[in-house]
Amino acid sequence: MQGSVSESTPPISIVGDEMGISSTSGLSVVIVSWNTAALLRGCLTSLLTSPTGGSIEVIVVDNDSSDGSANLVQRDFPGVQLVRNRSNTGFASANNQGIVASRGLYVLLLNSDALLPPGAATSLVEFMEQYPGVGASGPRLVRPDGRPQEFSFGGDPTLGYLLRRALSSLLWRRPLHDWNTDQVQEVDWVSGACLLARREAIDQVGLLDENYFMYFEDNDWCLRMRGGGWKVYYNPRVSVTHVGGQSLIQNPAAQRAYYRSLDYFYAKHYGPLARVLLRVSLVPYRLLVRG
Repeated sequence: MQGSVSESTPPISIVGDEMGISSTSGLSVVIVSWNTAALLRGCLTSLLTSPTGGSIEVIVVDNDSSDGSANLVQRDFPGVQLVRNRSNTGFASANNQGIVASRGLYVLLLNSDALLPPGAATSLVEFMEQYPGVGASGPRLVRPDGRPQEFSFGGDPTLGYLLRRALSSLLWRRPLHDWNTDQVQEVDWVSGACLLARREAIDQVGLLDENYFMYFEDNDWCLRMRGGGWKVYYNPRVSVTHVGGQSLIQNPAAQRAYYRSLDYFYAKHYGPLARVLLRVSLVPYRLLVRG
């Protein structure tokens, strides 16, 4: 049945019903959408046709798409709660809107271009249930052709880490991390393309930092969780297809957003001297590490 429509304070309106979730149980899934109607349909279909073994709440936050994404959700997925923004508020801000609206013990941040295989959501939650000290975890991300996607997880972008990445690319022509590993492991961060967070950890460390329009908001969040005593784990026992995640080389605007966010990350976590050193080193670094 179609949910009621209510107007909240600008710039959003909300449509939809909850999907049987209580305030003390279940999984909430937050999906940020911006002009990805076809991909969003596939994402929601993969999610809602997969058994979860429990209650689930799905929230789509649409960042003023012009391709009919919001209408698609309202028309074809009436059980999904829809938040319509009247402008593109950015990835972190839109995810925060979804997190605030959600009520599950676990919150899954999921890109609109991700496809969950049957049982994936259940397996991700079961891993968190098994390890109560884990504040956030993420699955193996794979491309549509089955190849592992880069940056499913990684290390904090200290100057030393960036140097190791550059040397690995220059000397050995390979990434610093093994994206195809089968090893469940503690990491510094997991990708926000599919990131499962524990409500208790969110309540402790707060929401995503909205100063990141896109990029590094996941790294920042995981760093704050680790600072609060939580662990972050990469769980390749679960694989999720991520259609996007292509090289930054092909997208100059995304490149600019990436390096703006990296600069802010340094200002926030490492101080002015490290920020100056970062800016000086970025020119040769960007020539060595592509994508």
